[in-house]
Amino acid sequence: MLWSDPDDEPPEDLREAQDMLRRLGLFMAVAMILAMLVIGLR
Repeated sequence: MLWSDPDDEPPEDLREAQDMLRRLGLFMAVAMILAMLVIGLR
């Protein structure tokens, strides 16, 4: 196996970062929907 071969799974810190970005994206989507509802109710 060469040093340039990719690992089967990403390292722990990269997985944590991906999970955080996934949660942040979900939170942003919910926040946008709530903002549209609030703007629509005015």
